[in-house]
Amino acid sequence: MEIRHLLYFQMLAEELHFGRAAAKLFISQPPLSRQIRELETELGVLLFERNNKRVTLTEAGRYFLSESTALLQQLERAKLKTKQIHDSVAGTFRLGYISSTPRSILAQVLKTVKEQYPFLRVNLYEAATQRQRAALESGTLDLGITRAPVLAPQLEQRLMLTEYFCLAKPKGKKIPLRELAKQPFVSFNKDYAPDYHQQFIYCCHQLGFEPQVIHESNNMPSILELVADGMGLAIVPQSVRKLFRFTDLDFAPLRQLPVRTETVLVFDPENRQPALPVFVALLEKAYQHFGNSLGKHA
Repeated sequence: MEIRHLLYFQMLAEELHFGRAAAKLFISQPPLSRQIRELETELGVLLFERNNKRVTLTEAGRYFLSESTALLQQLERAKLKTKQIHDSVAGTFRLGYISSTPRSILAQVLKTVKEQYPFLRVNLYEAATQRQRAALESGTLDLGITRAPVLAPQLEQRLMLTEYFCLAKPKGKKIPLRELAKQPFVSFNKDYAPDYHQQFIYCCHQLGFEPQVIHESNNMPSILELVADGMGLAIVPQSVRKLFRFTDLDFAPLRQLPVRTETVLVFDPENRQPALPVFVALLEKAYQHFGNSLGKHA
């Protein structure tokens, strides 16, 4: 029995007409009839009932159709995996991300990659933008999810998300903007995330005050936890409202600020890692969906 026997059998089972099945297989009717007879002879069963008016599957034919379909589907999966290995969509892919990256986006992309490229291993690295830039330049990272600006002309950047800032505060706490100068603040460490820290200071100046930063942290969840515990306020991207569902936090929009914050994908265009365009495409799609949902809940 050869694969063509199964393919010819499936086409005839679908059409139940020798002439139409032969036409779709781009062969004449006699070779199709011969292949079906060979298959029936090998199996020792009658797969089709034939008369001058119609062709129908026998009970044995219906069973063999379900089994042969499963075999051909398994063969296609094997061919796909073999092609993936041949194309080197395997090995290890190194993905960096900032701490405010939506976990839903990471989970969605990783799930799709696991389904489509089962031989690819993905290593995740949470790191500030500047550290990701250095890793991308040295070739120890394949793709970075970072916050603009990324001052590295040799690296390619793709804009994923532009968003407003908002004020994170303990739930139920009413703080007029004119009172912000009297409030303690929590922020990123200026040495760990200098550009983001500078942007935070600029936002405060635009609101008319010099911030009293009493606590610094190196990741967004820790900043929000400190705010929720009453240790201070924070100015954060609006997306963290969906990213971290702290029930004991409120977020006040700061749309009056003239500055926005941007999330960008960054990579070396000379990187020949076969999985790179796959990840870029998946992340672009995921961020587009996330941005649309963010706008609906703004």
